[in-house]
Amino acid sequence: MTFFQERSTQNPSDNLFKIITMLAAGIILLILAALFVELISSSMLSIKTFGFNFLTRNVWNPIQEQFGAVSSIWGTLLSTFIAMLLAVPLSILVALFLVELSGPGLSRWISGGIELLAAIPSIIYGMWGLFVFAPFMAGYVQPALKTLFGDSSLFDGPPIGIGMLTAGSILAFMILPFITSVIRDVFMMVPPVLKESAYGMGATTWEVTRKVTIRYGIQGIIGAVFLGLGRAIGETMAVTFVIGNAHNISTSLFAPANSITATLANEFTEASEPMYLSSLIELGLVLFLITFIIQITAQLWLKRVKKSMGAQ
Repeated sequence: MTFFQERSTQNPSDNLFKIITMLAAGIILLILAALFVELISSSMLSIKTFGFNFLTRNVWNPIQEQFGAVSSIWGTLLSTFIAMLLAVPLSILVALFLVELSGPGLSRWISGGIELLAAIPSIIYGMWGLFVFAPFMAGYVQPALKTLFGDSSLFDGPPIGIGMLTAGSILAFMILPFITSVIRDVFMMVPPVLKESAYGMGATTWEVTRKVTIRYGIQGIIGAVFLGLGRAIGETMAVTFVIGNAHNISTSLFAPANSITATLANEFTEASEPMYLSSLIELGLVLFLITFIIQITAQLWLKRVKKSMGAQ
């Protein structure tokens, strides 16, 4: 065995394959570094002018060349939080139904529908959200929430349909098929012998689901959640259609707002002044850093989960 391993390591084709794969991996790192350097260099005018205050100012006035990213960051994070709050529990429930409760025929049909939802372009979600979902929110959902919660600051203002709640809901529709597909595949990889053993010991379906299926696939669930989070935080067109595109911060989920991606989509073509363009590119840099931080957090969390499960 040692002789064949040594011959394999000395094979020129193996060495060539190793070099090619290393180059491919290096290209990915090079592209990331190039993007980061280009964003910094192109936004340097804004960075020198506003400094750290760019991240703390709630102003966006292209005429006076006064810019701040707070409203866009707020809209990005809040709309993403709403989307995850709606999509993650529903995705887990749908995946559990497909794997644990539904028959093979029904599961195939529902799985096919989920995959079709994932293939719909984001601009279609945006148009559907503007012309169908926003009127539905204005006519039924938002008035019902105002009646239910009264004068709560979360649901203050007129029910106009567009706003933070609608944007978060549209994002939830978009990321739900991605999260559901991954979690479904993770649950299908649970060894049948584990579930059969639990059933043999008298466990109920709920106990098997909670203590075997979900516990075995927790790492995959976390990965699916962060996959959906990355998709939601970088979404552009669907959010642009329904968020309202207003540079303000409000505690009301009915109020129009903005996000980093929506600001870039709406204003980049109009940015003729150097300061205006540099500020928009700095917004892109902020989004890049937020995404990078999320990825690091995901990896650290996964390592922690693996360590805790290994210790048990």
